[in-house]
Amino acid sequence: MTQPARLGDVSFWYADIGLPDRRPALAGDTACDVCIIGAGYTGLWAAYYLKQADPSLDILVVEREFAGFGASGRNGGWLSGGFAWSHEKYLAQSSESAVRAMVQAMNGTVDEVIRVAEAEAIDADILRTDELMVATTPAQLARAEAEVAHRRHWGELRAHMIGAGQSRSRVDIPGTLGAMLVEGVARVQPAKLVRGLARVVQAMGVRIVEGTGVTEFGAGEVLTDKGRIEARTILRCTEGFTATLPGLRREWLPMNSAQIVTEPLGDDVWSKIGWQGHEILGDFANAYCYCQRTREGRITVGARGVPYRFGSAIDENGTPDAETVRRLTAILHRHFPAARGARIDHGWCGVLGVPRDWCATVGFDPATRIGWAGAMSGSGFRPRTCRGARCAIWCWGARQSLPLCHGSTAVCGNGSRSRCAGSGCGACMRFTPPPTGPRRGVVLRHGWHVLATD
Repeated sequence: MTQPARLGDVSFWYADIGLPDRRPALAGDTACDVCIIGAGYTGLWAAYYLKQADPSLDILVVEREFAGFGASGRNGGWLSGGFAWSHEKYLAQSSESAVRAMVQAMNGTVDEVIRVAEAEAIDADILRTDELMVATTPAQLARAEAEVAHRRHWGELRAHMIGAGQSRSRVDIPGTLGAMLVEGVARVQPAKLVRGLARVVQAMGVRIVEGTGVTEFGAGEVLTDKGRIEARTILRCTEGFTATLPGLRREWLPMNSAQIVTEPLGDDVWSKIGWQGHEILGDFANAYCYCQRTREGRITVGARGVPYRFGSAIDENGTPDAETVRRLTAILHRHFPAARGARIDHGWCGVLGVPRDWCATVGFDPATRIGWAGAMSGSGFRPRTCRGARCAIWCWGARQSLPLCHGSTAVCGNGSRSRCAGSGCGACMRFTPPPTGPRRGVVLRHGWHVLATD
């Protein structure tokens, strides 16, 4: 096997557009209303919605590397709006209507991201398309059918089963027996989106400092290697890099995922593969893959490589190991034999945050005014839009419509439960203010729904 022409260097997406010029580091001690740790999608969406809610807020985003250095600039470019976690685990702390509302809210994030990109002139190669998840063995077909039935039970009626002929007429993958088709998704160039979002929030007046590592944080202050920040509210939006923060090494597991990308393929190759609809593409293998056809006619293939580095270690600038590259190349050749002769131009990897229950977390402690969001387990764009907005809601409590739902039950720091005071149906996509008073913190383990006060 020939190694890719380029390894690491963050990701191919940055090779495509060039690494950004670094913003200045923090220039000594400062103060702000809200300090956001981490300049990925979650932190930047939080800053965006906070500034929309209250333009007078002084918001400072602190980033150790550069905005979009982590998973936000390395992922597979799937804007799918899907619900990737256990519905049953969310149901255990909520209600069926709330979970259904959350499913619909997640589906709605596709339109929300595209709306913001269009409104803010962010060119991110966004192309509306379908998601195609193929099955090439009887076991995979059974999993596909079960997944479609499960999604439709929870109200995701855009998911359908299609037969082998329909699937292969879209993308001619050898051995296809059928596929799950999900409508209403989009393909994205992730680095262009996160770079554009950083540009937009900075133009709104948000301060972004790069090359500034956080060494410690607590109520009212963030300590960095460049100075002290005094902040009334602090949001931790560090996803897979959370393990690098003091005292949080075991909070979420930093799991590795990796990708390769081919050279641009010729028309003769595409005539054999098909893929004229640019569907975001995966399969139902237990060790699943995720692929896209890029704007310039390349194929990206992603999958889990070496999933975990000892001691919660982080990759070195996105450089994958040789065995991971070999496995990804094997998937490429198996699904797209017409591309077997294509050069592999780039291989890269990155970490994603995985909690013990494989469910996302958003929380806010009103006593310390420290909030956090993460543990998306590789679910990409759509929940980060939701959770960034939810951070904005909780930390400030401004009243305006946002692309979110409510109606969940959450567990408070004192062990009690509280339920949404709104309509509970999720259809209005509004929120209520964050908790106030002497409560000892609110942790929303299974969702992004805002809570009522006691």
